[in-house]
Amino acid sequence: MKTGNKYGTHRVIEPQGVLPQPAAKVGNDMSELYDNEILIDVDVLNIDSASFTQIKEQANDNTEEIKSIILAIVAKQGKMKNPVTGSGGMLIGSIEKVGAALEGKIDLKTGDRIATLVSLSLTPLFIEEIIDIKPEIDQVKIKGKAILFESGIYAKLPADLSETLSLAVLDVCGAPAQTERLVKKGDTVVVLGAGGKSGILCCAVAKTIVGEYGMVIGADYSDENINRLKQVGVCHHTIKLNATDALQCYQTIDELTKGKLADVVINNVNIPNTEMGSILMCKDRGTVYFFSMATSFTKAALGAEGVGKDVDMLIGNGYAIGHADMSIDILRKDEKIRKLYEELYT
Repeated sequence: MKTGNKYGTHRVIEPQGVLPQPAAKVGNDMSELYDNEILIDVDVLNIDSASFTQIKEQANDNTEEIKSIILAIVAKQGKMKNPVTGSGGMLIGSIEKVGAALEGKIDLKTGDRIATLVSLSLTPLFIEEIIDIKPEIDQVKIKGKAILFESGIYAKLPADLSETLSLAVLDVCGAPAQTERLVKKGDTVVVLGAGGKSGILCCAVAKTIVGEYGMVIGADYSDENINRLKQVGVCHHTIKLNATDALQCYQTIDELTKGKLADVVINNVNIPNTEMGSILMCKDRGTVYFFSMATSFTKAALGAEGVGKDVDMLIGNGYAIGHADMSIDILRKDEKIRKLYEELYT
């Protein structure tokens, strides 16, 4: 076997000298495995929400056109990196082979079922066939192969949850883990896109932390999502809000908090132009966490400056130590959330 780079640069075709994520094209020839690679037999892709939303719009919700777009992206780039959003997703599969340099050094063996916790935007992927599209949960059933690099993180699938449910939760497990780090007792927290799969988990974590003197405000544009929030009871207040309307966001939260605004704003919205709404509803020296991959960080940075807002803005890092176990534990401990997610994702 050939020796590979820990971060996968040996798979980069163009441009040379960059890591796999920003690369325009990576090698997805699975016939030869490098010594520090893990070959995965892939069953399901969980496309990033912002990416899948954009693809559905481009395809006018036509399933066959969605398939064609995904196949074209992977054929051109050797990976599932949406050229519009720049985001990917994650996958479920079985371990087919572990490179010689990793054998005995990691806790994986042939046949293990795993979910990758690194983005499809950097993962070499070959799709032999798209078997089914599930647009309501952003999942694509395929027959294909993928490569996990030595530096790649993963989670073995839990035996007590269905695989599709596990994949849906693990895809967003960075958001509740980062929420736990940011929120403090007594805080006022606003979660945008609160009725989605990442939003509900963030609200659940935040409500536990803020305690009796804090407040969690769940905001969503969808009536269906608002009903889901009320069903699971993870917010003190649930409001319908257009996150692209910055002044409406400010006025609504200003009134609800009696002018104090939010200590922490968590943006999980999967459409563009929600940066200023997030910033305006946050108090000076508060924190805005952009988990959404639809975020323009140029708009956020220049926009905050333009309205004189002194807030800390954080990029949504999908990785935090222990994030997978933490998110799965929320489902194990909260029967209402688990029941809802089982209805949605199984």
